[in-house]
Amino acid sequence: MNSTKLIGKVFGPRQQAIARYANEAEAIQDRVFRKLIQTASSTEWGKKYDYSEIKTYADFQRVPIQTYEDVKGYVDRMRHGEEDVLWPGKVVWYAKSSGTTNDKSKFIPVSKDGLHHLHYQGGVDAVALYLQQNPESRFFSGKGLILGGSHSPNYNVKDSLVGDLSAILIQNINPLVNFIRVPSKEIALLSEFEEKVERIAETTIHENVTNLSGVPSWMLAVIKRILEKTGAKYLNEVWPNLEVFFHGGVCFTPYREQYKALIPSDKMHYMETYNASEGFFGLQSDLHDPAMLLMIDYDVFYEFIPLEEIDNPNPRIVPLTGIEVGKNYAVVISTSCGLWRYILGDTVKFTQKNPYKFVITGRTKHFINAFGEELMVDNAEKGLERACAETGAQVLEYSAAPVFMDADAKCRHQWLIEFSVMPDSLDKFRDTLDKALQEINSDYEAKRHKDITLQKLEIIVARPNLFHDWLKQKGKLGGQHKVPRLSNTRETIEEMLKLNKTKR
Repeated sequence: MNSTKLIGKVFGPRQQAIARYANEAEAIQDRVFRKLIQTASSTEWGKKYDYSEIKTYADFQRVPIQTYEDVKGYVDRMRHGEEDVLWPGKVVWYAKSSGTTNDKSKFIPVSKDGLHHLHYQGGVDAVALYLQQNPESRFFSGKGLILGGSHSPNYNVKDSLVGDLSAILIQNINPLVNFIRVPSKEIALLSEFEEKVERIAETTIHENVTNLSGVPSWMLAVIKRILEKTGAKYLNEVWPNLEVFFHGGVCFTPYREQYKALIPSDKMHYMETYNASEGFFGLQSDLHDPAMLLMIDYDVFYEFIPLEEIDNPNPRIVPLTGIEVGKNYAVVISTSCGLWRYILGDTVKFTQKNPYKFVITGRTKHFINAFGEELMVDNAEKGLERACAETGAQVLEYSAAPVFMDADAKCRHQWLIEFSVMPDSLDKFRDTLDKALQEINSDYEAKRHKDITLQKLEIIVARPNLFHDWLKQKGKLGGQHKVPRLSNTRETIEEMLKLNKTKR
């Protein structure tokens, strides 16, 4: 008897609610908007901006757009125990995220409301949508391997924690879920990533794992260690009932072929999730469509800034119903964690409306536009995918930055790439990538015309484990830390190039 079919019926009402996204998006977002405004009206922030007088979206637009630097002072006070600042009550959990230009780290508030209606709801819906697409699934016949980070005490505030979002989620998870997940909480929350990988491998080899959840790069480290310890060639030899990997945090494109090579099973599925320290925003509702469904009935109200206006002091801002399909937008959110008109830092492009589906195209700060080429991470991923396909290569990690002018007064993009499988010809890989980027991005093509502004890109092969070592040097192994893909300056790539010259 397939227990998953019985348990799966519990998700029926939620599946029906998500189906209403197609016809009720505006009404759903309006309900979310009113709930957030009313709930926060008695907070310090709500009083400052007269939330009790906000009746319409037009009224809300008097609240200024925020970056982390703008709200950092409020968050610091909350971390020291102050109540009713950005959200009602005391917020005791803070998700530690990659830093800003002024700080090593950001600390994103995670309220109790946000924990349940913005983060955990995404995990529930991931399973709901997966089971809807896979009626023969045996998901609940085994356990899920959930890869998380670590946390530590927040100042001296009682019961307050700061750390990776995944660690906060694991720390507060419903005890019943612990019966269907591995590893143990003790192992999952270890701060030393390499020790964590070893302990996970030791304790999960003999479990019946049916599903994985985590960041692709870090999960790959766990998988490889498990294969080393067992002597198995493929992961489905260790876990024959493995059927799905819920992945997020970084683009899956560079990792897809590696996962297929390590899990050569026609019943294995890959489902992308858009979960960040600030909230859970999207899910892949069709495994054959890379676009994700925007989850519009969580505790988040969405707005969008056309990317070309992101540096404008008074940019045009539109609600969800004002977006245009095929256009790049910076995401702006207001949530039950106390973030108000907050620039998330991600850029998206909608592929359709009703329901609203999108792809992540990059970061507002992770792009190369040194010469007017406006190269986005999405462009880079598609170009690499084509270069890999034509040369048999597999890319493990990469980072790219501009060379503004070399000794011969030449300008170009410099790519530092760690291959898990080298291309049959590095020159062919470079030429294919360069050509693909020109076909994908008309601005890049214009700047490459006759080599006048930009010369052909350069590829430097990274030594094995370079990016792992760089992250370790930065104290960013594991959790939600990720390699910066594109940078408009050379600061990061110069650090990596220096490390690339050293031998382990």
